[in-house]
Amino acid sequence: MRRLLATVLGCEAIVIALAIPVAVTVLGVDGAVAGAVCGGLAVLCVVLAGLLRFGWAVPAGAVLQILIIATGFMVPTMFFLGALFGALWVTAIWLGRKAENAGAR
Repeated sequence: MRRLLATVLGCEAIVIALAIPVAVTVLGVDGAVAGAVCGGLAVLCVVLAGLLRFGWAVPAGAVLQILIIATGFMVPTMFFLGALFGALWVTAIWLGRKAENAGAR
């Protein structure tokens, strides 16, 4: 399960980092604000991917998913992409637990 969740977070970090130039050039968001919000969330994704060995990291990742959906107020496409990654997060948890239970039998 941790490997699936880390993959979701890694891909999410790339997508949220790519939202910075979109916010600045296309939508006219201040560069410092876009860099701080989206860059901070991208770094948080990478850090959290490394911390998934701790039990508290999965719920923290769920909170992170909500924060990324909230970036849709800055870049409206992020509402959709954040929801998509949130669905991938839930699916990774579900599949990971299913695989762990199958391996325990």
